[in-house]
Amino acid sequence: MVRLTHQACLAAFVGTLSLSASAEAIPSMTLDIEIPRLAVAEYHRPYVAIWLADERHQAVANLNVWYDISMANQEGETWLKDLRQWWRRSGRTLDLPVDGVSGATRAPGVHQVSFTQMAGDGTVFAQLPPGQYFIHVEAVREVGGREMLSFPVTFPLSTNTYSQQGQHELGKVQLTIQNEGDF
Repeated sequence: MVRLTHQACLAAFVGTLSLSASAEAIPSMTLDIEIPRLAVAEYHRPYVAIWLADERHQAVANLNVWYDISMANQEGETWLKDLRQWWRRSGRTLDLPVDGVSGATRAPGVHQVSFTQMAGDGTVFAQLPPGQYFIHVEAVREVGGREMLSFPVTFPLSTNTYSQQGQHELGKVQLTIQNEGDF
């Protein structure tokens, strides 16, 4: 009897998707997220959650969560609840850290994250029902504020660029959706 691991099954499934979708364009999503440099007495890097939600704003997939993963006794996880919208919709049910989703906080500057075919948590985009979704980017900083930007997207994805300017904790955030043939 042959036993396949979860990763092997997932790789085979995604490989099948890749082969069957080769005649169709494979969309990719790229987020450019600016973390602004703030002139404050006590600066802490922000915690950031990025997730995909359905039209009722219920979490469908966790894309990225940036927090202080290096703190002793997982103390960095204690402050994730300050990412209020993400925490209520998804975060509190997760067993952290989540492989492929959790990552360290980022310094001021522009940071890029990309997704093709599946989210960091393993959600396969091609399996999502067609319809309206939202990509939410939420940031919170100790001794700072909280900010959330939302981008409406329609699945199946088609080439488009969306951009918003944050006011405090986030700078410019740009979502670019491209089909493989558009590169």
